[in-house]
Amino acid sequence: MKRDVFAAGTRTALVTGASKGIGRSYAMQLAQAGYNVVMVAVDGDQLARTAAEVQAANPSVSVRWLSKDLATVTAGEELFAWTEAEGIEVDVLINNAGIFSFCDILNTPIERICRIIMLHDITATVTCRLYAADMASRGGGRILNMSSYSIWMPYPGLSLYSASKAYLKSFSVAFSKEVRELGVTVTAVCPAGIATDLYGLSKRWQKIGLRMGVLMSPESCARRSLRAMWRGRRCIVPDWWFRLFIPLCRMVSGPVMRWLRSYTMQFQK
Repeated sequence: MKRDVFAAGTRTALVTGASKGIGRSYAMQLAQAGYNVVMVAVDGDQLARTAAEVQAANPSVSVRWLSKDLATVTAGEELFAWTEAEGIEVDVLINNAGIFSFCDILNTPIERICRIIMLHDITATVTCRLYAADMASRGGGRILNMSSYSIWMPYPGLSLYSASKAYLKSFSVAFSKEVRELGVTVTAVCPAGIATDLYGLSKRWQKIGLRMGVLMSPESCARRSLRAMWRGRRCIVPDWWFRLFIPLCRMVSGPVMRWLRSYTMQFQK
């Protein structure tokens, strides 16, 4: 399956977590591909600035934005109701919004636990349910859910983050099989390290990571992920060389795990 072909401005993509990082890259590349773009994020000021940049990238499409906290039980339904009320028909849904957490569960506030699970799992599942049904009624559409490479790394400190992302990958693959015959494709993306602010890395360390090849640029991640989505792939690791290390990640245990835990405790927060 090749990239969808259509007249610019006749289809719409909705991107969550679109104010910066990978979400910004998704919005930018979708606008350049001719999609009208609806951008959603919690930081309204940053989102407004990014939306202006996306609009400048392709003045022939429409760019709208909504400042909204998606880490609530009813966020998915509220977002869908808003797009319906605005007369927006979503052809591509990008569930990109995320919260990174590297902290032992016993040291993680319950409120943060709930917010991560609601954002990664509940809101993403509800939006998939609502927008996929709408897409199917109009002949089809595409959904991309951002999982994580950490699903193969259920290490101490990552238990909450990796588990919530593992759910999203498993759900996406199974859901894609349910809706395929309705013309809807669902793609789970499992990137490793990306040079964004998500992990709390400074700009200097992001640049070092890019030069060393251990981090991927958000532009490259978005480009490869969208290509997989257009091809109808169910699950991909966009940085192909990390696929080689998945068996190794699963094998880490015993003394290595104990050393890893003692070393990484200093970075937990």
